[in-house]
Amino acid sequence: MVEPIDTYSDQFMVTTTSWGANLSFLVNTPHPEATKPVPAERVATIRMSNEHLKVMAIVIVRQIKKMEAETGVKVNVDSRVLNSLGIAPEDWDSFWSQ
Repeated sequence: MVEPIDTYSDQFMVTTTSWGANLSFLVNTPHPEATKPVPAERVATIRMSNEHLKVMAIVIVRQIKKMEAETGVKVNVDSRVLNSLGIAPEDWDSFWSQ
């Protein structure tokens, strides 16, 4: 039997191919020195079909929207994060207002 994973992640990577998808979850070092950057450590990789990934994506979006509606708390993402991912603020707003 596979041991369950229960961990924290503050970074992720997603790769897709015609055969499936890989989600890798990583964690940054807690106190990096500015002069000695340390790469993030991979804590888990989850492999799945592309179909599973698409279903998971819509379920996650629905959960977040439901939680925001129920609590009245909007989860904001810093504009520097969006910028680093190449996501225009208007694209972000359009996606989450659907």
